[in-house]
Amino acid sequence: MLALSHKFYRKWMFVLGIIATIAYRIIVVLNHYSPLAVQISWYIGTIGFVWYFAHRYKVENKRDRLITDLSLVDKIRDRTPLNQEERNSLVYILKGLQTSLSKWNYVFIFILSTLALLYGIIQDILYFIK
Repeated sequence: MLALSHKFYRKWMFVLGIIATIAYRIIVVLNHYSPLAVQISWYIGTIGFVWYFAHRYKVENKRDRLITDLSLVDKIRDRTPLNQEERNSLVYILKGLQTSLSKWNYVFIFILSTLALLYGIIQDILYFIK
């Protein structure tokens, strides 16, 4: 398996999050056309989210473990000089936060969720006023 910080793997996780989001949100449209398409979309979305959020958990857990194991919060607060390992770990954490694409996944999830919600509400209103 590729390292969590490998550039290709990080970009793949971003794309996977987008694919899973689309797959889940498109179900509201597919409901009007094909039960099979709904099932396929649900599986794609579910598998995608399981993989994506397992990755996010590993990333956050690694950062948290570094901060805790090296007592970085206490050392920064107390202005304790950092050794090279601590500095490297802090750079790793900060660069990871700065270059993370996960915030864009969250934006995409928010936008598609809002659109799917609006579509669903409109479809329900149109169904009930017939």
